[in-house]
Amino acid sequence: MHAAPKLLDEIYALIDKLQPYDDLEARHRQESLAWLRETDDVFRRVKPRTPSPHLVAYFLLHDDLDGSVLLVDHIKAGLWLPAGGHVEPGEHPADTVRRETAEELGVPALFLPQLGERPLFLTVTETVGTSEQRHTDVSLWFVLASSRDQVFTPDPGEFRGIRWWTPQEVSDADPHTLDPHMGRLISKLATL
Repeated sequence: MHAAPKLLDEIYALIDKLQPYDDLEARHRQESLAWLRETDDVFRRVKPRTPSPHLVAYFLLHDDLDGSVLLVDHIKAGLWLPAGGHVEPGEHPADTVRRETAEELGVPALFLPQLGERPLFLTVTETVGTSEQRHTDVSLWFVLASSRDQVFTPDPGEFRGIRWWTPQEVSDADPHTLDPHMGRLISKLATL
């Protein structure tokens, strides 16, 4: 069971329309577009890694008042990350964001008006873990509107905790505690 051509075309268009922030995102965009031209299956079929690469949808909740973002202390990754998950077979990445926002944080997804249901950022990343677990994630990073006073119900099976981070706190953090692309994403978000 492979992705429908129309859905693959929509995913291709999401990536193709991204304006890269820097040379690394431009390379990731080129790699992702080449991968999409070569495959008809972009969804994880067998945990944790088959096929590799496969699509992931991250979502960053953003408070416009102070630019802070909500990050989760992810149990498996051992890092502070945006929430998100693997794109299920046949699912549009924006629908993944809707599903995962409800499952992981207990709130509806409110896409940032400036972006709508388009990702802001793209990364191609080798995951952590044993050689049998490691794989490549092609991650689309969406931004959702939120505020520090929003009430969440975080999934205790996925996260040790959640917290709001200001751009300065992200910048000042030990880079080994965050997703390696977090600082670049925060910088790109500030350009909106």
